[in-house]
Amino acid sequence: MGKLDGKVALITGAGSGIGKAAALLFAREGAKVVLGNRDERAGAETVAQVRALGGEAMFRATDVAKKGDAQALVDLAL
Repeated sequence: MGKLDGKVALITGAGSGIGKAAALLFAREGAKVVLGNRDERAGAETVAQVRALGGEAMFRATDVAKKGDAQALVDLAL
């Protein structure tokens, strides 16, 4: 049982760096992760890595500078 079982984490910038590291860590701790990133290929790679760990992940191409994109990612998480 992980520290984040039953939780959902919304993570932006999940295609690389701190965002990707957070997505993998949260997934290892049992959170379902909803990932946003501008680069679809990088985001899809993170989703694949989360699923390889046995975690659950969803992805949406997101540019947080665009209000509509950010809202759509939140809606997906909800």
